[in-house]
Amino acid sequence: MPELWAGTDAGKAAHHCTVIDTDGTKVLSRRVPNNEPELLELIGDVIVLAEDSPVTWAVDLNAGGGALLIALLTGHGQRLLYIPGRTVHHASRGYRGDGKTDAKDAYVIADQARMRRDLQPLQEWDEIAVDLKILTARRYDLAADRTRAINRMRAQLLEYFPALERTVDYAASKAALILLTGYQTPAGLRRIGPSRLATWLKNRKVRGSQAMADAAVAAAQAQHTAVAGESTAAAVVNTLARTVLALDEEIAAIDARIAARFREHRDAEVLLSMPGMGPLLWAEFIACTGGNMEAFGTAGRLAGVAGLAPVPRDSGRISGNMRRPHRYHRRLLRGFYLSAQIAARGFVHVQQQRLLMGFSSGWSAAGSWMFTRSSGSAVSLRRTS
Repeated sequence: MPELWAGTDAGKAAHHCTVIDTDGTKVLSRRVPNNEPELLELIGDVIVLAEDSPVTWAVDLNAGGGALLIALLTGHGQRLLYIPGRTVHHASRGYRGDGKTDAKDAYVIADQARMRRDLQPLQEWDEIAVDLKILTARRYDLAADRTRAINRMRAQLLEYFPALERTVDYAASKAALILLTGYQTPAGLRRIGPSRLATWLKNRKVRGSQAMADAAVAAAQAQHTAVAGESTAAAVVNTLARTVLALDEEIAAIDARIAARFREHRDAEVLLSMPGMGPLLWAEFIACTGGNMEAFGTAGRLAGVAGLAPVPRDSGRISGNMRRPHRYHRRLLRGFYLSAQIAARGFVHVQQQRLLMGFSSGWSAAGSWMFTRSSGSAVSLRRTS
């Protein structure tokens, strides 16, 4: 039997696998549940069909429902390619018929793996990289929950106490959140007064308790009308304030876990020597890339994945028309921009000044320089270590 290509349209409960040969002829088409025994049986049957010839597997999910299949294939030493679902969607238009089925998608995946030579192989991540991926994803969820709770709290506060809502930045002030756990209405703040409120805040270890108390009571003095539903809205604000404080504690705890786990990485000491990149940003970088720079090869390739390498939009006599790409890894982009901003605080020279000008003017060569410098350092540090 000649070389085979096995395309898998991955799902949550079940996958559909289609195997084709060098001519694109279907050799096997099967729907299998997303369970280990059935997947192992599928892998064994495909290997038997190959008759000692190489088999190239391709899947359209690199996480989630496809994680178990990927682990089994890498554990059995199979060559595995990743084809994004977006690529499969666009490629399907070139095949006959407008219908969409799991079997057709699996065939398209296998056929694309057979024809293309630019697909990214999936490699097994080490335990630390997987742990950092899980922890950083959880941190993203917590940060999103915190932002959502603060926005909802401010919206609720605006409905019955607008003066207090605009007094403080609740996203940055822990003192304001602690205040809202005890006093949420104008009448309550006027009743306790600034002196007793400052003492109440000080007993809860709030910094700048007197300034916070004065600002809150001043806002209360500006409103003497009780809006309908004030008591219920105040209870909701109280609950949301406590939720944000609890999320802050959980985020601080998971930050400590991320930093501790990153420091167990074999290259942690070398990576931390780079200005502007601390344990959290490096953990984010490893979570996005797996920590294997050989998969990218060059700093330019890594910059392209992150979206800071400009792409040409040339046509006819128009040349040199460079534009920002539309498809890129947004978490990598965020991480390297943050590292450049942090590094610019301690290293002020001409290049950093140009970099900051690039941030204010949008897409520029300064951003490209920044990422090439950062990604190039990451690649070279990983190789030399």
